[in-house]
Amino acid sequence: MAIIITDEDVRKNLSMTECIEAMRVAFRDYALGKAKTLPRARYRSETPDPSREYFANVHVGAVPSYGMACVRAGSQLLLKSEGTPGRKILSNFDPVNWTVIILYDLATAEPLAFIHESYLSGFRVGATTGAAMDAIARDDVEELGLFGTGRQARANCEAICCVRPSIQRVKVFSPNAEHRANFVNNVTLENVEVIPVEKPQQVVKGSEIICCATNTTQPVFDGNWLEKGQVVISIANSDVTAKRHEVDETTFVRADSIIVNDWQSVETNQQTELLSPISNQLVNKDCVYELGKLFTGNVGLSQNDDSIIYYKNNTGLGMQFAAAGAIIYQKMKENKTNREIPRDWLASEDYSQS
Repeated sequence: MAIIITDEDVRKNLSMTECIEAMRVAFRDYALGKAKTLPRARYRSETPDPSREYFANVHVGAVPSYGMACVRAGSQLLLKSEGTPGRKILSNFDPVNWTVIILYDLATAEPLAFIHESYLSGFRVGATTGAAMDAIARDDVEELGLFGTGRQARANCEAICCVRPSIQRVKVFSPNAEHRANFVNNVTLENVEVIPVEKPQQVVKGSEIICCATNTTQPVFDGNWLEKGQVVISIANSDVTAKRHEVDETTFVRADSIIVNDWQSVETNQQTELLSPISNQLVNKDCVYELGKLFTGNVGLSQNDDSIIYYKNNTGLGMQFAAAGAIIYQKMKENKTNREIPRDWLASEDYSQS
């Protein structure tokens, strides 16, 4: 029988360390041609309500190392926003998330689980950042600069500190002072001081790692502020439905190396904030690398005092949900749950055999 896995189940059954390892395996296998994943498909549609639009966000992928395939079916209503193109303002009639992650057994093709998406979505983004920083960042980094105070910022902060326990300080900025204060009060990291700062420059100055995890559509800092030896991370990206720029073009130009999750997604999803500087010969495409190749050893990049490395966590991929979901499912399968779906409810007649 397939089971329903709630956000609370995900919290209980997936640690950040486990999720980081799952992302490492998925991206390594993808680079080796084992894992399968496609660029995400997104579209917007008119609805009966002229103030709202429908937004679909679909990911698919499979990770044979975990024996799991996945479809993440995103379904949301957005409020049409004037003057802020690219900004998503959720406007579901009920204050809930209808997006669901479906896990399939690679051995049988049978659906195994339907997972609530809210918690896992941001968690696997942070875990992917953690896996990247474990491959790139110096072992002795002490200071992290953080833009953002939401769930993505929390997950990315936790993941980076997880792989680099040498970090002693996190400087966090949001244009909203209340959000900064709430972040400091609600985020507890062992042996790490979390400091709210009032200006973006304070985040950048002296930070060995700078992480941007925001919902902005505009750059959060001036790339001219960057110092040699820093690693920059961003998670906001343009695509066919929205244009977003979390860092400015100067950051792309000043970066000696740029790492992306998936180059095919850059092209398919029209991520112009990277494609444009390459097209204008401001960025050398030969200096752009895929994350999985760091894990296979095909590409060797490490933080040093002479260069700037930019990790563009540029897209979500179905294989991430398949890998993380497999860990959760295996733990849940060992425990009884009253949220089971009979096989007969999901299995329809196979007309190909008639």
